[in-house]
Amino acid sequence: MSAPIIWIALPFIAGTLILFLLGDKYASQIGGAIAAILSLIALFIPIDAAMLIGSVSFKISPAIQVFGRAFEFTSADGPLLAAIFGISAIWFFGADAAGMAHRFVSLGLMIVSLLTASIAVEPFLYAALLLEVAAMLVVPLLVPLHQKPGRGVARFLVYQTFAMPFILFSGWMLAGVEANPGDLRTALQSGVTLSLGFAFLFAVFPLYSWIPQLMDESTPYAVGFLLWALPVFTVIFALGFLDRYVWLKNTSQIADAILYAGVIMTVTGGLLCALQRHLGRIFGYAAIAETGLFLIALGLRTPNLLDIAFLALLPRGLELSLWALALSIIKRKAYRLKLSDVQGLARVYPVATGALIIAHLSMAGFPLLAGFPSRLALWQALSAQSLSAALWAFLGLSGLLVAALRSLASFVMADAPPRWELNETRRQAAMLGIGAFGLFLIGLFPQVLQPFLSSLPALFEHIAQ
Repeated sequence: MSAPIIWIALPFIAGTLILFLLGDKYASQIGGAIAAILSLIALFIPIDAAMLIGSVSFKISPAIQVFGRAFEFTSADGPLLAAIFGISAIWFFGADAAGMAHRFVSLGLMIVSLLTASIAVEPFLYAALLLEVAAMLVVPLLVPLHQKPGRGVARFLVYQTFAMPFILFSGWMLAGVEANPGDLRTALQSGVTLSLGFAFLFAVFPLYSWIPQLMDESTPYAVGFLLWALPVFTVIFALGFLDRYVWLKNTSQIADAILYAGVIMTVTGGLLCALQRHLGRIFGYAAIAETGLFLIALGLRTPNLLDIAFLALLPRGLELSLWALALSIIKRKAYRLKLSDVQGLARVYPVATGALIIAHLSMAGFPLLAGFPSRLALWQALSAQSLSAALWAFLGLSGLLVAALRSLASFVMADAPPRWELNETRRQAAMLGIGAFGLFLIGLFPQVLQPFLSSLPALFEHIAQ
């Protein structure tokens, strides 16, 4: 069997079968188990290497041809696939606790399948089309049946669609630059066009207005999954661009543009996060600020760029899933999620509110939590390159910390404090507890991520040089 069939075709088929054949009862367990099994296969069974079990020998072939296009995984992709499907399993297992198992798990498997295909497809520019198809599948995930899409959903889909022609056209122009490196005019035009395409994909300021709108219109768990999946695969896609066209990374103007776009996103996202009075919007702006950190990492001129970028990418899925699950539980009690409506909820939903604050502090880079090691590595590299940019990025993360303190104050204050009680179900409390423990574990022992980080130089050989 080939690797693309295992990690692309099988999850897509499984998602389709779950959508049409299963109800809510077993969708979360089956979808999570499928993703977990695929993660374990990627972690322990090498691609394109013969293995002997008893008297049976088998090998996972690396590539397959579909309509003249190749989909290929190498042995270096194994840890990355393990991380992708492992984090997906966390989202799917938590879907039942969030109260949205059936459509979320089925569509989620299809979306992850398409996004995984974007890593494997050759020519790699077709990844842009796969990202667009995945964005279209996100729409039914965000919009309940028989409900008209809101402005946030429409704006999200429009911006994702606008990105495609810019990226495809820039890829065509970059091929011309490779053939004629001395054509500076074409090189400049291709760089500008590519920047516009990725500005739409990353929702660079001011193109991220759809994110807080989505938090008002859709369920927090579905939006959280979107804010995890698309930015992560977009970062991988962008790294593929920089690895293939090394001169883009070595051009100081382009590298500085990426870095300062990330600084602007981090600062504006952090400051707007600190000013919000709605827990959903706080969640959205915090995700925006962290996406800005990814852009800062991509703009660094340092040999350990990949380690810094993926050290931030890997905990993001756990942070967002824990935060989104806690928000989904709290929303059942305080539907509007305004700070004035959640006063005293720390006594009513202690596990959910505690998990939310832990996830928020981790994203802000609080010590001993999963987000701290990546922030520390980023500040060290950024301060050596631009001290002013490091200070601005620190200001943006300070905004996240202020928002966390404001949320905590709202949870614990009340005119007439209610009695302490535990209203989370056992499944909800278990998922929240495991997620919070995971954030502490990665923060205290970041070396647990080393097996995943050590294989990255083989994925992007030119960037790692």
